[in-house]
Amino acid sequence: MTPGSGTRLTGRTVLITGASSGLGEHFARVAASEGANIVVGARRVDRLQRLADDIAGEGGRCLPVSLDVADEGSVINAFSRAEEMFGAVTSVIANAGINKTGRAIDLAIEDLDDLLAVNVRGVFLTAREAARRLLAAGRAEEGRIVLISSITAQMTSSGLSAYSASKAAVSHLGRLLAREWARVGPNVSVISPGYIRTELAGDWFDGAAGQKQVSSWPRRRLMAPDALDEAIVWLLSDQSRYVTGTEITIDDGQSL
Repeated sequence: MTPGSGTRLTGRTVLITGASSGLGEHFARVAASEGANIVVGARRVDRLQRLADDIAGEGGRCLPVSLDVADEGSVINAFSRAEEMFGAVTSVIANAGINKTGRAIDLAIEDLDDLLAVNVRGVFLTAREAARRLLAAGRAEEGRIVLISSITAQMTSSGLSAYSASKAAVSHLGRLLAREWARVGPNVSVISPGYIRTELAGDWFDGAAGQKQVSSWPRRRLMAPDALDEAIVWLLSDQSRYVTGTEITIDDGQSL
């Protein structure tokens, strides 16, 4: 998509966490293509700068910010920098996440702590700061917060107990925050994607075990990178005014 090709997010500022690669980078390009001001956050600032340059080169506006979602001060600073550049952040994609695979009996407690810090604490801090800023600005009703969960939150996959549990927490957190903020906003929604080839998955799907997993799905395929585009844009936009507390599963039937 080319930034400027759509208008559904014109006038909105969209902050995206975990935007240095994979889905986060893709979401940034899609939101820019719909006219939004973009704020991309992650720890790998060099990658963010390249992304921001690409978006600017196609007519968009994008601010890269160093962001560790597990650190409250870093989250607060990211929103402050966004406001200095664009004004209030009206749409957020809490996308940052990591994976630690392996049997629960073998998982190092340090790995568990790291995973929960990013996947749960980070999502909570991001959503909370967004809501605080919108409430303070008197613009909470405009707010759209989208949390990225996973179909594994509803499945019992071997070797993914920590990751799947963290994503189950994200799914329920979305419902809880939506209920808490229902009278004043912002809206909070959750997308639970199926498997898409991203950096997080690594080369798993190139090996025999990964290919066996793909062949077990009804349609025997990974999803294309653009599988979530329409849902993401809709949930970030004014069109989703009456949608909060909703979880949308987009998985091409992989969880059937």
